[in-house]
Amino acid sequence: MQSALRVLEGRWKMMILAQLFYSGRVMRLSELKREIPDISQKMLIQQLRALEVERIVERTVYPVVPPKVEYALTDLGRELEPVFISLLTWADIRQNAAPLTSRGTGTGTKSAGPDDLPDLQSR
Repeated sequence: MQSALRVLEGRWKMMILAQLFYSGRVMRLSELKREIPDISQKMLIQQLRALEVERIVERTVYPVVPPKVEYALTDLGRELEPVFISLLTWADIRQNAAPLTSRGTGTGTKSAGPDDLPDLQSR
């Protein structure tokens, strides 16, 4: 379990994978950046490379000027789709659940989370 979580840990990997699942096609770096505007280009590249090392994402470089690089899910990466659907279903259940009144988070801030992921079930 820990090794699986390590592959997906971090703020951005799930968002990147969600975009690749949602698009259902290969995506260029600029397309991913446009879909996840809060991530820096440097961080996006780092996270994509980490996913590539884990064989979740494949990177194709075309020998043209300007350079053309595309990213796609590998077969291993596509195997994560049921996990994503389950996670999004859980997020919907959690969002619709009545909040606890005896306890709050106390932060008052919202960070990127499951609600920011695209709806994979409507594909």
